[in-house]
Amino acid sequence: MRAERFRATYLIETPLDPAKVAEVMAGEQSCGTFTRVEGETDALRERARANVLAVERLEEVDHPSLPNAWLARRGIGGPWKRARITLDFPVANVGTNLPTLASIVAGNLFDLGEVTGLRLESIELPPLYRRRFPLPAQGLAGTRRLTGVTEGVLVGSIIKPNVGLTPEETASLVARLCEAGLDFIKDDEISADPDHAPLAQRIPAVMAAVRRHEDRTGKHVMVAFNITDETDAMRRHADLVAREGGSCVMASLNWCGFSAIETLRRGTDLALHGHRNGYGAFSRHALLGIGFQAYQLLWRLAGVDHMHVHGVQGKFAQADEEVISSAQDCVTRLAGEVDDRVMPAFSSGQWAGTAPATFAAIGHTDLLFMAGGGVMAHPGGPAAGVASIREAWEATARGEALEQAALDRPALRQALETFGTR
Repeated sequence: MRAERFRATYLIETPLDPAKVAEVMAGEQSCGTFTRVEGETDALRERARANVLAVERLEEVDHPSLPNAWLARRGIGGPWKRARITLDFPVANVGTNLPTLASIVAGNLFDLGEVTGLRLESIELPPLYRRRFPLPAQGLAGTRRLTGVTEGVLVGSIIKPNVGLTPEETASLVARLCEAGLDFIKDDEISADPDHAPLAQRIPAVMAAVRRHEDRTGKHVMVAFNITDETDAMRRHADLVAREGGSCVMASLNWCGFSAIETLRRGTDLALHGHRNGYGAFSRHALLGIGFQAYQLLWRLAGVDHMHVHGVQGKFAQADEEVISSAQDCVTRLAGEVDDRVMPAFSSGQWAGTAPATFAAIGHTDLLFMAGGGVMAHPGGPAAGVASIREAWEATARGEALEQAALDRPALRQALETFGTR
């Protein structure tokens, strides 16, 4: 790939010639519209135009995936052809401008009259261009350093219930979770700055509990405070977390937007835990939206340090293969030799019993493994829940079956008995 151009790959569906549709896509998102405009010379067009690199024809179908009034007005019907299209674009069309980059690789393409389905699958950037955007302030390596977990998975949990607790009650729960042996604790995505537990009070109360635990044990537990809000409020809350000795904040990426996350990143070196809630609206239709490789790349350019990938054998709709592919995307370097890997955060229905399948698929332990019920609902209490997860990962790394390992490990045995019939 040339250093002055970047690539995007799409899955499309159309009743027209896919090669001609690819040219329409390239023109629409670079120098062209449906006709030439005043002042548009051949030289300008050559400099600014996107190129069609590949058109891979796939299957045909008898029915369109999405309605299309443009085609209906012209009386154009099927069969509908599917194809994978790769375009490249001039870096000079964008500069270091993340919202514009996103609008070029996606934008109006989703509304094109020529298609009855379009999905952005992946983006590939030249390493030098990627380095024009922020690298992770902490990323995978920094998260390990801050938590003191030099190897193995980081074990985390979520504050549940996520609504109704006062600042003092939240701090008491965090103290208990610290004692249980967690590396990481996060707020739930739907609890940010509620009236009953405002961040201005909750952050100092929680961090006092974290500091007491650190003073006693030497262990810093990373707490991801949900500071999702408008930009000025997020910066204010991040500053408070830093003053109180915290190491992480969380934001709901889709609802804050690129500009807010970029501004937050510039204002703090705290680990930024990127929560993807709402991503299903972009991803669940096979012929519409944005695949995770492209999605996570854009948010990594904004400066996040952790990315949610859901979980293997979890409670959400994603197949295990998608979860694992997403985690692999997070630990794929985008900037050449520079380490810009971010921590994949596994969650949603995780417990000790999902460790073997996760390790078998991903093949490493550079991940954050979060369990809500798997910790909080363990019959032996949160400490036993954490112990069961660590025991499961240790056994898995040794190649030992969980049932065998559980024979002399009560916490793991209880987890298998309690959650194994889900």
